[in-house]
Amino acid sequence: MNRIYITGHRNPDLDAILSAMAYAELRSRIDPDNEYVAVRCGHLSDNIRQILRKLGITPPPYMQDVYPKMRDVMLTDPRRIDCMEPISNLSLSYSVSEPSATPIYKNGEFYGLLTTDDIAQWFMDAMQIGEVKFAPLIQDIMRHEEPSIQADEHFDEGRSLLLNSGVRALQVMDGDRFVGFATRRCFLKKPSYRVILVDHNEAEQSIHGIEEATVLEIIDHHKLNPVRTDLPIFIDSEPVGSTCTIIYQLYMKNRIQPDARIAKYLLAGLLSDTLILKSPTTTGIDRASASALAAILKTSASAFGAEMFSDIESLDSRDPEKTVESDFKVYRERGVSFGIGQCEVTNLHTVREVEKRYLAALSGVKEKKGLDWVMLMVTDVVYGNSILLSTDHTALKRLSYNRLKAGVYDMPGVMSRKKQLLPEVLNTLSLDI
Repeated sequence: MNRIYITGHRNPDLDAILSAMAYAELRSRIDPDNEYVAVRCGHLSDNIRQILRKLGITPPPYMQDVYPKMRDVMLTDPRRIDCMEPISNLSLSYSVSEPSATPIYKNGEFYGLLTTDDIAQWFMDAMQIGEVKFAPLIQDIMRHEEPSIQADEHFDEGRSLLLNSGVRALQVMDGDRFVGFATRRCFLKKPSYRVILVDHNEAEQSIHGIEEATVLEIIDHHKLNPVRTDLPIFIDSEPVGSTCTIIYQLYMKNRIQPDARIAKYLLAGLLSDTLILKSPTTTGIDRASASALAAILKTSASAFGAEMFSDIESLDSRDPEKTVESDFKVYRERGVSFGIGQCEVTNLHTVREVEKRYLAALSGVKEKKGLDWVMLMVTDVVYGNSILLSTDHTALKRLSYNRLKAGVYDMPGVMSRKKQLLPEVLNTLSLDI
């Protein structure tokens, strides 16, 4: 398994998606002996899809988990042995490799697995009646159909099925199509997917099955609470506004100039996460990187960002619950479990018209996820202001923001969930203790 998957977090934003794509390209150039594949482990919001379409970028494929699958350990046999052939035709292969199972076909279609148990049973039966002098047809030896399992079923499921069934082998199917088989030897060692994490480092935010994978690298710009690894790994964690900024710097460190396609990936992810360089998380390194990437595209960062966000949907045309969950972070601090979603708009005028729908959606997400408190930060990327929508909580009364009405707060100049809203929320919780 020389394939290495690069993935962002479960609620993929542009920075997570595009940093994975750009880093897969960089690693492929540095290390051609391995195959680097960018994937996403969550579904895209309508706004993300719209921006990617506008930029002409095809998102990476969706990958549900990195649990080892049956297709990772199954065997294949290029031969097409027909059931009407005599068993003597298999004598050479048995003398060379001693297979415990052999796929058998009938008129080109998969017929079943011939196992050593079938051969032994026939031989013992024939011995009893004195008919060992002739070579029977294969179909006359096959006694029963082996159990089948789908290729995408987990390794552990296949191992359990084989052990509990008491047979020699499993038929591995892709839908109704036979694609391989698995014998007991296939389950002697459990394989492990190799993964690089970008734009996150915590297991609960990562692709399902990460605890069974081999994490090779982490590239991130968030606080560290990394997944456990058995060996030392490469970690590039920097206090900048975007993971795409770090990826660009890695291109520079390796003396590789991004082409226009990669520059577009990196600039889009960078400007999205820094809200066109207006977020307080923006650093001088972000600005310099954005300028250099924009120069490759023969534009300016501000013009690229304005065009990228120009067709963003207004709140009244979005699904409230999907909007809350599309960029949603869960925190557990000081005995309180709370979640904060964030979405971008080009103006805040429509918030008043849809606030009731969105407040109801927040309550629904709170109940569904079993949280104590849920908020949505609606950010105007043009003017750099936000409005906070919130479910009821005792700590609300300590927020320093201007309360417009129940559950609605004005946040002038606030654009960063990480650097501005989260510290304010943590402060209110500490005052409540």
